[in-house]
Amino acid sequence: MSGKYLIFGATGSIGSNLAKLLVDKNQNVQLIGRDENGLNVLSSELGCKYSVVNVLDEQSVKNLKNEFEGQEVAGIAYCVGSIDLKPVRAVKKDDFIKCFDLNFFPIVETIKNFQDNLKKNKGSIVMFSTVAVQRGFTNHSIIASVKGAIEGLTVSLAAEFAPNIRVNCIAPSLTKSKIADPILKNKLIAEGVAKAHPMKRVGEGKDAAAMAQFLLSEDSSWITGQIIGVDGGRSKLS
Repeated sequence: MSGKYLIFGATGSIGSNLAKLLVDKNQNVQLIGRDENGLNVLSSELGCKYSVVNVLDEQSVKNLKNEFEGQEVAGIAYCVGSIDLKPVRAVKKDDFIKCFDLNFFPIVETIKNFQDNLKKNKGSIVMFSTVAVQRGFTNHSIIASVKGAIEGLTVSLAAEFAPNIRVNCIAPSLTKSKIADPILKNKLIAEGVAKAHPMKRVGEGKDAAAMAQFLLSEDSSWITGQIIGVDGGRSKLS
């Protein structure tokens, strides 16, 4: 498929692994994130361009459309995410709003901006949820609710955009990353998390990235509206 692939959250564990997989397939990749130093390093390593965008700034997201005016966009992967854990008694309305501001609203705005471009190119959109939407985990009321909205958005847009744009969602379990480090740096906790998965290990960025690369490619041309678990079996087997 010709055109450029936009990877939001490109310096994260999943985003960076996805960028490498796409570049290895000789695809045209644009790295997008707010960490300019990290983007610069990854860009130099992979030989692709980058855009500094803070997804919390609505205007910054809107400006992307102008940056890619006249360019073909083949796919978008929104790899931005957070781990928001609190007991419900401590949860406030602002906690949900902040989580939506990072995980939900920017991808909606991005899709609106690039809908026509993606339609013209028979493009693909990949979003990310979490295994916690299907499984009940303590203290996950914020992130599970917001990612549940992402899953609802996935199937709604897949129906709305078919047959011109495919929309799918990956639901990983806990993955080794910067945002997971406060949890996994404790060896005992990390071992316990690994044992909770039938595959007996914690996820890595390359696990979900491999699925994202497949969903962005023409190899998945008959797949849309799917929520796909890349979770070591945790959503179904444990």
